[in-house]
Amino acid sequence: MRTAFIRWKSTILLLLIGLAACSSPDQQTSAPVQDPKTGEVYAQRRVVVSDTLIRGRILDRNDSVLVDTRMQYLLKLPRRPPLDTLALGLLLGWDSTTVRRRIANALPYEEAPAGYPVQLRLTATEAKRVRRDSAEWPSLVLTERRQRTYTTNAGAPVLGYKGSEAQAFFGQAKRYRRGRFYRLRSGGVETYYNGLLNGRHGYLHPLVDAKGKEHGTWAKDTTFQQGQDLHLTIDVKLQAYAEKLLGGRKGYLVAIDPRTGEILAYVSAPVYEAATLTAPDRAGVRAKLLQSENMPLLNRPAMVANPPGSVFKLVNAAVALQLGAISPTTGFRCDQSLISCVHDHRPAKTLTAGLKYSCNPYFYQVMRNLIDRMPDSLAAVDTVAARHANLALWRRYVRSFGLDSVLGVDVPREVPGFLPTPAYYDKARRTTRWTYRSIYSLSIGQGEINLTGLQMANMAAIIANRGWYYPPHLVRKVGEGGPLPRFLEKHRTLIDSVHFAELIPGMVAVMQRGGTADASSLADVGITVAGKTGTVENDEGDDHAAFVGFAPASNPKIAVAVYLENGGFGAKAAAPCAVMVMEKYLRGSIAAKRKRWEKRIQNRARQDE
Repeated sequence: MRTAFIRWKSTILLLLIGLAACSSPDQQTSAPVQDPKTGEVYAQRRVVVSDTLIRGRILDRNDSVLVDTRMQYLLKLPRRPPLDTLALGLLLGWDSTTVRRRIANALPYEEAPAGYPVQLRLTATEAKRVRRDSAEWPSLVLTERRQRTYTTNAGAPVLGYKGSEAQAFFGQAKRYRRGRFYRLRSGGVETYYNGLLNGRHGYLHPLVDAKGKEHGTWAKDTTFQQGQDLHLTIDVKLQAYAEKLLGGRKGYLVAIDPRTGEILAYVSAPVYEAATLTAPDRAGVRAKLLQSENMPLLNRPAMVANPPGSVFKLVNAAVALQLGAISPTTGFRCDQSLISCVHDHRPAKTLTAGLKYSCNPYFYQVMRNLIDRMPDSLAAVDTVAARHANLALWRRYVRSFGLDSVLGVDVPREVPGFLPTPAYYDKARRTTRWTYRSIYSLSIGQGEINLTGLQMANMAAIIANRGWYYPPHLVRKVGEGGPLPRFLEKHRTLIDSVHFAELIPGMVAVMQRGGTADASSLADVGITVAGKTGTVENDEGDDHAAFVGFAPASNPKIAVAVYLENGGFGAKAAAPCAVMVMEKYLRGSIAAKRKRWEKRIQNRARQDE
């Protein structure tokens, strides 16, 4: 009887403790515990430190605020038609065309019925007008809420979105075959650094008796931490300029400061406005993006790996120099019985000339020297084993450029690209006795090689640095600190610096008279560019255009990679975009002689939108 009474008393006591703990909004109570020594029963409390969390801002490298949490004004239109768009425009200060366009952009699909619920974002001034005339518009509902606000239209794949504010986009994406793909890969730094931007609440974990007295803790306390600002490596003005050059075309442009690995511009084209995926009045725009065959929501620099084309000749040349397959003075005939050469040029008697003219037969023979090298002793030579060993060795040196692996860039998803192995060819060719002739496309950066835009830009940075790199990254400061520690680790390739130096004269010659990109020279403004063009054969349409380079050649401050799908020749399509981004960054403006050129490129970019 006494035991039952004690149990009943303990139960009542625990209920009272629980009710007392739950009476405070800052306290949460979990299961009670009993002290094994004293028999006392204590409640486990979780006390929330009362500071209000404020999500950190996102700023560019020059401290311009790009994303902040601010008051947003939403105007809900009446569900029942008709709506006097002319009168609404007069109220908001918009013309009737703007009203119709804004409403159309807010509808999730074109066939939405009349009166479909629509919310429009307003400025503070526009919201003030609505409040002033609210008596005349009783059917309009104006609400206010704090939400992530983008102060720029540029840098959508970099900035990304806060997941909780992108639910409407996720809902739309479910209706499309690529929806899940986009959800996982479009989050930008908002998603990647979400925990640091959000901060964390502080929690205390006391054990409390029936009188409210504390008896130690039941878990480790955590300190309150405010959301931290992110200072990006991106120059928002350069980013916006680069986006104008690519516009609606398919491709990418990545610019890196080779000295630090900081990404200066990161363009995935076709481009779209940064706020599109979270704005409540952009459902119609999101629907078009999701349905577009050009896949604008695809984060191309990180998620698309393509054959690099002739820009890869730089890597093959560096490996060949390192392994002694060629020297800077090695010459080869432009023997088109081996492989076609689209450039009409003088004999390439040196490596510099081979790069200047981008001679395909020259680099066919460079790679053949690498793969078909035989041991010094000719006795009992196993050519199959030697060829396998040479390809494996080539791949080992090429991988030291950060290829065939993720670079670890601070984006939500990144693909590794691909470099073929001997085993891959054994399986693909269905024999171990394959010959160089069956894999020669490697010599010109085609066939089975695939690189991402980030890898292409980093490759240019490595050559600019004569053999080393810091991992490319988008955030240079977290709060008052620096970037993530891994971005301060210097990586070195297996190629000696002297061999990278031997590539530079050829890259400079590419941009000079007679070189494949001589029209893109910046010599008139005193900037020497080192570059390499690439034209990637495409069986399903126009060829793809590629370019990598850096400037100034003797003291590189910017390295750029451009890839335009179906863009044609690299010299005509990709190189001009790259050098104008270099000029814009180094000088702040474009020289008068290139203004017409700049306008023509921007017009082409707008036509493709």
